Order: sequence, then structure tokens, then C-alpha cells
Amino acid sequence: MDGLTGLAAVVMFFGVIIGIPAMYTFYRVRKLRTEERLAAMQRGVDVPMAAELSESARSRRAGILLVAGAIGYMLAFSIIARVEPDALMAAAFGAIPFTLGLGYFLDSTLIRRDARAS
Repeated sequence: MDGLTGLAAVVMFFGVIIGIPAMYTFYRVRKLRTEERLAAMQRGVDVPMAAELSESARSRRAGILLVAGAIGYMLAFSIIARVEPDALMAAAFGAIPFTLGLGYFLDSTLIRRDARAS
């Protein structure tokens, strides 16, 4: 299990190194878009606002991400369990995001059904 701990530490280290510039880039791009939109509005240009996702689409997206992440998590630890049998217990924790994802899919379905009913 010591080799697995070292691997996790290296992955987390490089994840942080890659994650910080990515978050700054996301922030900077969003700030530039906002400034560009405000400058256009000050000049009197009609700026179309980007359509946000509906509540149903947001739930569906969250469901897809959670289920896909859970399957990947469980698959990774199942592969590791071939070498280290104790890792199979960690794979069982993938059931948590998996069921959350299924809940989001159910939420998306119920929102669409309510929208059609009204």
C-alpha cells in the first residue's frame, strides 16, 4: 500500500500544479468576456446574452458527470484490486457518486415531466 500512497501524492501534486493555472485562466477569460460585454453595452450595441442551461439540463449534466466519474473510480480501484485485494473496499465507495448521479437523472426527468404538465 506504500507504493499506492506515493502514487497518490505525485498525482495530487501535479494536479495542483496543473489546476491552479487552469482556474486562473478560467477566471481571466470570464472577466474579459464580462468587460467586453459591458464596453459594448456602454456604446449602445445590443449584446445577446448567452443562454443559460435549463434546470433540467443542469441536472442531466450533473448526473452524467457523477455517474461517469463513479464508474471510472470503481473501475480504477477494481483494476488495482487485482494486485492489492484491499483496494476493492475503496471501489465500493464509488456507489455514493453513482447513486447521486442517478438521483440527478431522476430530478431531470421529473422537472421535464412537470414542465410538460403545466
